[in-house]
Amino acid sequence: MQPDAQNATTGPRGPLEWGQLNFLHTTDTHGWLEGHIKEQNYGADWGDYVSFTKHMRAKAKRLGVDLLLVDTGDLHDGAGLSDATKPNGNVSNAIFENVDYDLLSIGNHELYVTEVAYETFQNFSKVFGDRYLTSNVQIKNPSTGTWEYIGAKYRYFTTDHGLRIMAFGVLFDFTGNSNVSKVTKATSLVQEQWFNDAVNYNDPIDLFVVIGHNPVRTNVSSSTFGTLFSAIRKQRPDVPIQGFGGHTHIRDYVVYDNKATGLESGRYCETLGWLAISGIDSDTCKANHRPKGVPNPTRSAVPPPLSATGSASVTPLPTSTTPSSLRYARRYLDWNRLTFATHAEGSQQYVAFDTTKGADVTSEITTERAKLNLTNLYGCAPMTYCQYCKPFLADGNIFQLLQKALSTVVVNETRRDVPRLILINTGTVRFDLAKGPFTYDDSFIVSPFADAFQFIPDVPYSQASKVLDILNAGPFQKKRDLSTSDFNFSPLLADRDVCVDPPLMHSYDGLHRRSEPSGRLIRRQSSSPSPGYTTVDDFGTDGDDTIHSRIANYPQPNDLQANGSFPTDGSKPEKVDLVFLDFIVSYVLNALNQPDVGGNFTKAQVSYYLPKEFTTNSYLPAYAKIAPDWQANVPNCPVGAGIGG
Repeated sequence: MQPDAQNATTGPRGPLEWGQLNFLHTTDTHGWLEGHIKEQNYGADWGDYVSFTKHMRAKAKRLGVDLLLVDTGDLHDGAGLSDATKPNGNVSNAIFENVDYDLLSIGNHELYVTEVAYETFQNFSKVFGDRYLTSNVQIKNPSTGTWEYIGAKYRYFTTDHGLRIMAFGVLFDFTGNSNVSKVTKATSLVQEQWFNDAVNYNDPIDLFVVIGHNPVRTNVSSSTFGTLFSAIRKQRPDVPIQGFGGHTHIRDYVVYDNKATGLESGRYCETLGWLAISGIDSDTCKANHRPKGVPNPTRSAVPPPLSATGSASVTPLPTSTTPSSLRYARRYLDWNRLTFATHAEGSQQYVAFDTTKGADVTSEITTERAKLNLTNLYGCAPMTYCQYCKPFLADGNIFQLLQKALSTVVVNETRRDVPRLILINTGTVRFDLAKGPFTYDDSFIVSPFADAFQFIPDVPYSQASKVLDILNAGPFQKKRDLSTSDFNFSPLLADRDVCVDPPLMHSYDGLHRRSEPSGRLIRRQSSSPSPGYTTVDDFGTDGDDTIHSRIANYPQPNDLQANGSFPTDGSKPEKVDLVFLDFIVSYVLNALNQPDVGGNFTKAQVSYYLPKEFTTNSYLPAYAKIAPDWQANVPNCPVGAGIGG
C-alpha cells in the first residue's frame, strides 16, 4: 500500500473455490496502480497485487492446478500515474509490466493517440510477446509503412498441467482510434482464413479462451462477444469456451451455454475477478479437478431465459449439443490488502504478505508519484462528493460542488461584470471525489478531459435561459470518442484568471510517513457492511467476495448550468454571456436556434471565453486553492469513510 492509503476493515466472506483451471482477471485499470488512496475497500496498490499473484501461483502449484492471469486492456486515462507523463502511460506501463500475465488484450484507450499506440506496439507488446493478443488490431509500422498486428493474432499453448488452450484477443468494433491503427470488425474477423484455421487447429484444443476489451453481455450495443462465440460454437459445438471482457466498468458474469461463460471484472483497480473451472475433458491434463483442502466449483452453466433481465443475449445463440460435466465458481474481489492477504494465506512458503518484488513495486510507485508531483496538495475536500450516490445538486452530489466552482473561477476578467450562464456536460466528470486531500492526482481522477470554455457574448437572457432544458431533453453528449487534445493537460493553468496570489503548494505529509494500517494486517471485522458493490449476474447475487450495503444510484441530467455576476436584487439580466464547453458547441447552437427560442446564431460568433489552455481539468483545482472551507485544514486533511459512506 501507499504510505497515505488505508487498509480495509471488512474482509472476504469465505475462502475461494479452486478448480482444475483458475483465473485472476483485471480490466480497465486506467492508471489506478497506486490504488484508491482515500477508500478503504480499494486501498491496495500494484505492488500488493504483485505479491498476491506470487502467493496465488504458489498455492496453485501446491494444489496441483493451473492458474492463469488475464488482463483485458485500457491501461491509460483515469489517474495521474498514467496521465501526468508524456507519452501517457510512460511510467504506469513499466509498473504494470511487473505482473507476469499469461494473456492480455488491447483497449481502446491504447489507440486514441498515435504516440500511445506506438509506445504500446514498440515497447509494451514486446514485453509480453505472444501473450499480448490483438486479433483484430493492427498498426502501421513507422519503419516499413506496412500494417502489422500490434501483438499476436492468437496463442495456442499448453498449461503447466497439460491443458491445451487456443486464445484470441478481440477489441470491440472501435472507431475512435488514430489513423495509424485499424480495427477489424468482428463480423469480418470471423470470416478471415487465419481465424477459422485457428478455430480448427491441427492440434487438439481443450478450451477456447476469448479475451477482449469488449462487454461480455451480448445485449450491450458495443459487444461483439456474441459474434465471436457463435463463430466458434458453430464449428466446435462441444469445446468449452471461456470469455473475459471489459470496457463497461462493471462486475458481470454471463452464461452463454452449458460449456461457455464470460467474466467482466469492474474498473479502476476496484475489482479483481476470480474464476474457477473443473471438469474440462482432456487426455493430457493432469490437474486435480477437485483439489483438496479448499472449496471446489459446484455450479453448472445454465443460460437464463431470454426473457429474463439477466439474459445473456437478446437473440438466440448457438449452443453446445452434448451434456456438460463442467463446474464453475466466480468471485469479485475487493482490491485491498486484507482481501489479498486473507486469500493468500496457506500458500506455499507463506510467511508475510509482502514479497521482495511487490515491496519494490510499491516503493517505485511512491517514488514516481513524488517525481510527478501527484501528491501536491491544492486543498482539503471537506466532504465526499459522488456522481450518482446522491440526487442531482443535493449535498454530497459532485455537480453541486462543480456548479459553485464554475461560478467562482470561470471568469473572464475583462467581462467580470457581465452576467454569465455557464454550461458543461456532466460526462466531463469521470469519477467521484472522496473527502480528504485534493491533489494534482485527483484533478485527473475527477476530470481527465481537456475541454475549453467558449462563449457567445450578449445573448438575450430570454433565449439563453432556455438552452439548459433543451439540452437535457435531447441526446446525451457522452464522453466520448476522444481526440489528442483530451490528453494535453495543463493543470498549472488552474491559477489563470483567478484574482488571487498564487497559493503555496503543499506536499501532503502522508507521503513521508507510513500509516499503521499499511504496516500490518487488520483482522477486525466491521459490525455492519460498508457501502460497496452489490452485484447481480447470471449466477445470482453471491458473487461479491466482500459483503457490502448497496450504494444508491440516482439519475443525472445531460448538462449542468452555473451562473455568475447576476443582479444581487434577484432580478434577471437583460443579456448574458453564454459560456459553454467547446465539446458541446453544436448542441448549444442548435438549442439557441430552435423556433421557440428564436435565436439566429452561428459558429462564427463563438470565441474563447478563457484561454483554451484553461479546461475542465483546470477549474476544480483553481477553486480548491481559493475556497475558504477547502483551505481550512491544509496541510493535514482529514479523510472520510469513502464513497457512499
